[in-house]
Amino acid sequence: GEGVKPFTPEKAKEIVMSLQQPAVFCNMVGDWPALHWNVKYLSAVLDGKTIQFRLGLKAVDLVPQFETRCSYVEATLEEFLAWSCGQPSCLSGPFSCYDSSKYWAYADYKYIARIFEDKPEIFQDIRWSDFGFPGRSGKESTLWIGSEGANTPCHLDSYGCNLVLQVEGRKRWHLFPPGDTSFLYPTRIPYEESSIFSKVNVANPDLKRFPKFRNSTAHVVTLSPGQVLLVPRHWWHYVESIDPITVSINSWIELDADHEARVEEAITRMLVCAIKSAENPSDGNLWLNPTEVEATSHEINLQYLNQAVSAYFKCQTTSVSERAHSSSTAAEQRTSCKRKKREVGCEPDGCRLLTHGFDFSTSKAEELQKIPFGPHLIQVLPQSQETGSMGAVESDGKELPSENEGEHIGKLHLRRKQLVMSNDSEMPAHQMDSDSSPCTSQTALSTNDLLDCLVNPHVINLVARLLLERTGV
Repeated sequence: GEGVKPFTPEKAKEIVMSLQQPAVFCNMVGDWPALHWNVKYLSAVLDGKTIQFRLGLKAVDLVPQFETRCSYVEATLEEFLAWSCGQPSCLSGPFSCYDSSKYWAYADYKYIARIFEDKPEIFQDIRWSDFGFPGRSGKESTLWIGSEGANTPCHLDSYGCNLVLQVEGRKRWHLFPPGDTSFLYPTRIPYEESSIFSKVNVANPDLKRFPKFRNSTAHVVTLSPGQVLLVPRHWWHYVESIDPITVSINSWIELDADHEARVEEAITRMLVCAIKSAENPSDGNLWLNPTEVEATSHEINLQYLNQAVSAYFKCQTTSVSERAHSSSTAAEQRTSCKRKKREVGCEPDGCRLLTHGFDFSTSKAEELQKIPFGPHLIQVLPQSQETGSMGAVESDGKELPSENEGEHIGKLHLRRKQLVMSNDSEMPAHQMDSDSSPCTSQTALSTNDLLDCLVNPHVINLVARLLLERTGV
């Protein structure tokens, strides 16, 4: 009937926490006031308040446009709108040095809690409780406002899974499964606390330098207003605005697995900061984002590591205790306890007991059969090999193509650390000749070459497990 959503909050949460592939929820947010958050509305609400925009070139390069390759301006949304429309009034404004036909602008990763700190009532415009997360609103969400061509380089998020609401315009998402990690050439330079970047510009891949990218499987979807995309844990994603103006809102959902991931991130931070800080600061190797004040000290990083390890064992102890308690009750009580356990959360420095996978005794194929795919929940399927790596077909908002994006709870520092790629870090360690063979005359390795190996996600995962075993003895 009218006003009835296709999934109850409990069912929506079950899908979010169990589904291991991207999917799009439809007809779930029609009554959310946030659907009115287009740029004109937000401009009126902010009433002249400036926010930071990142600017990049629309020209497609073989190298991803990381933050150090971008410029930054402070501007109002009104100025952004005028600039994106090519109005003459922008000739003297903050965007005056940037031709809108050649540049895109992105006010990305803006914390709603910070932007609207003087208007807290607006947080309730976003109702993640409809997806089974009571109490989660705009306060635990981030805002993304971009012009056509604005993009987020391909990366995976270390923590949680991601729910993304499209409000205005359309964005095209290119997603790759966790199993494709080696094909995407992961790197921690640029270093960012919770992101692992790909060296590949998936919009224009350099297959001569990154030949294994041919083996990757892209899942491509065009997200339209009113739709909510689920990005499961550790799925790679490259996101690009394809309409003149786009507005998106997202929230990361904490998972039990985040506790071990925080240990891995703390180890990575210690190693990256220690090694990069030892380099000559005058060599032009900019690895910190302009928004980053300084690299944290070894002492501070060691504190982070110890806090992450303590939180991991605290969560483990709580989980074991609750499992022992539930096993001593009757069958129906065990079912009830299990449901409550998934919904219980505690303070950021503790643990949030949200289970990433349900305790199904069936095979993966049978699990997928239990997911109610249909007009209200659409799978993002692999792109067909015939269409090529970027051959996406746009959605009309009714049916998505079957071919082949803080200061949120869980950050080590309770704020997003955006650290950046140096301009020279895209150069290979070995100078390559015309046949892509290493020149025997030049074999000098850089610091970034060492870091690529030392903080490779697989290596860090092994180190974290060894460290936890040592600590747990």
